[in-house]
Amino acid sequence: MTDLNIVILAAGKGTRMRSDLPKVLHAVGGKPILHHVIAAARLLNPQTITVVYGFGGEQVQQQTPGDDLQWVLQAEQLGTGHAVQQALPTLPDQGKTLILLGDVPLVDVAACREMLAQADQHLVVQTFIKQDPTGYGRIVRNDHNEVVAIVEHKDASAAQRTIQEVNTGIMAMPNAQLKSWLAKISNQNAQQEYYLTDIIALSVNEGSAVLPHVVADAWSVTGINSKLDLQQIEREYQLRQATVLMTQGVTLLDAQRIDIRGTLTCGRDVLIDVNCVFEGDVTLEDDVEIGPHCVIKNAVIAKGTRLAAFTHIDDARVGPGSKIGPFARLRPGTQLAAETHVGNFVEIKNATLGHGSKVNHLSYVGDASIGANVNIGAGTITCNYDGANKHKTIIEDNVFVGSDTQLVAPLTVGRGATIAAGSTITKDVPAESLTLCRAREQRSIQGWKRPQKVKK
Repeated sequence: MTDLNIVILAAGKGTRMRSDLPKVLHAVGGKPILHHVIAAARLLNPQTITVVYGFGGEQVQQQTPGDDLQWVLQAEQLGTGHAVQQALPTLPDQGKTLILLGDVPLVDVAACREMLAQADQHLVVQTFIKQDPTGYGRIVRNDHNEVVAIVEHKDASAAQRTIQEVNTGIMAMPNAQLKSWLAKISNQNAQQEYYLTDIIALSVNEGSAVLPHVVADAWSVTGINSKLDLQQIEREYQLRQATVLMTQGVTLLDAQRIDIRGTLTCGRDVLIDVNCVFEGDVTLEDDVEIGPHCVIKNAVIAKGTRLAAFTHIDDARVGPGSKIGPFARLRPGTQLAAETHVGNFVEIKNATLGHGSKVNHLSYVGDASIGANVNIGAGTITCNYDGANKHKTIIEDNVFVGSDTQLVAPLTVGRGATIAAGSTITKDVPAESLTLCRAREQRSIQGWKRPQKVKK
């Protein structure tokens, strides 16, 4: 909408959060609350997006990138009307403005579009029915069921406090009227603040109807003011993500026990067990199975892969048909080819593993290039760090590395070589050879006794 301007009110301190972090930077689904609101705003294709900031403003700006954002400061917290007044210089005289709240992350974009369709000539107010409306501004209607005012809870009479239709804080209106109304509001109320809601009565007094837009989804208009609110919104957000996945055909063994803190893209016949966490951008291709308690961040898991319980993957790619875990860790820069095996208590970092290669037990592989059909025995490590610099280990195809081997980089193990168990390799290993490096002497001391615990 080329004539649309959006103002996001994000200046509140959030005292009830009991945190030094600005309220709008607390995370829902791994992303700051404010970022959810901005993402929704962008879906409406506005001409401008203005964020009104206050507490922790510099931090809020630093953590909220976007060349399309305009920032205005509300130095004093004098109410929502005062906050929008700060944004007026960024708004053209023509067009319309949508007011969003920086602490309402599940804002309904479709509902906003419906409001905007009526906002070319009228003030449109989003409302919802709340069983316990305590603390909310009440929607006051006349005998003809027309909206005539919004009365804040502290200013409401006993009769008005029985009203269950409440203000969400989300409004849309023509820019010209908004600028005129904001010049007329005052702070003569219990809070001594400039209420944005006072523009409703001003519109009515001018003979211009106020159009209510009642929404049924309470979560889409629920703001976050405490850690309890944050937790409740988080669970609702995660359930919505889970519902989308199941609609797409993903099998979740428990939709209540999944956390998506980024973007999760799934193919056909994907199964996800309980208590898995997905961060950043994660892709699970067709026929992937994720065991319980896995943490996957910025990764591509290719078709037919099986991840066993407690596998951790960070910034890595796993080839098709691979088997990973349990208790495996793939660190940044790891790339596994097809049908690879990475087993329990194995850590791989900045390394490639060729087709069909296996690292099945208790090993560390870092800064390495491993070919196809390589077997890395239990307890093997690449000694890639000399205390100052990192060095690379190259293992060519069809190599067998025996258990408890230390490969002191830089070195190359030639194609088809075998390294005997218990070796410490410090030089290049020739192809198609058996290489071993062990102490020459093995001694046994007869009659030796283990130390005994001394009683205190």
